[in-house]
Amino acid sequence: MDWLEPVRRYYTHYYRDTLAIPDWRTLVTLREDEEERLERQHLERVRRLVGPDAFNGRMLNVGCGTGGFNVLVSRAGARAVGVDESGDAIDICGLKARKVGGVFAQAQAEALPFRDGAFDFVYCFSAIEHVHSIAQSIREIVRVTRRGGTIYLHTNNAWAFHEGHYKVLWLPFMPRPLGRLYLRALGRPPAYLNTLWRLTPRQLTRAFRAAGIRELAFHDNDRPRESGSRLWPLLRWYYALTPATPFIEIVARRP
Repeated sequence: MDWLEPVRRYYTHYYRDTLAIPDWRTLVTLREDEEERLERQHLERVRRLVGPDAFNGRMLNVGCGTGGFNVLVSRAGARAVGVDESGDAIDICGLKARKVGGVFAQAQAEALPFRDGAFDFVYCFSAIEHVHSIAQSIREIVRVTRRGGTIYLHTNNAWAFHEGHYKVLWLPFMPRPLGRLYLRALGRPPAYLNTLWRLTPRQLTRAFRAAGIRELAFHDNDRPRESGSRLWPLLRWYYALTPATPFIEIVARRP
């Protein structure tokens, strides 16, 4: 595969250099075949929630990364487009497009280069927490979705006791200055923390309502990432006794 070595370099920089994850090699290996080893489960999950026709039309992936999900949905029949702010990621997507098809463009979620109502389905997985403006990004996602079209959004929940990028235990709503000290104490570079939002269902509900969508369906079937920690016997009671979920998963239809 023409893109294998660029994928390795891209994710080695991310997992080893940016986040200093101890088991970075395993994560890079998973990304070498992300279409089947990571993205297949996301595709099946969306089919269960949205329906078997989810990928029959025009689809936009906002924050497409290195394009693994787009490869799968293109094979499933979607006319798929992917956008990402990272030029390096889009370069890898271009290599994949030469072999398997698809359209990719470098763009920010706050300024999607598409006409109103251009897509039947807009997918945004683990990307909304990276944008510069939550409100503007949601407005753009809604704008490019056709009336009657579907939006799927997935992100980490600020109420969770886990930070999904650094993959460490995390206090809900930990202030960033304290978070930086905590990461340094773990021997982890804290700079990437400044690029992340810790979002709640209420924040995203407000953003969708401001963009004209008032009815949202929230789902959750992912096990808490904290379940592998020594504190899990205590933390599981937190999830059992509160409405908190480890992730926020939303399906919405544009009226």
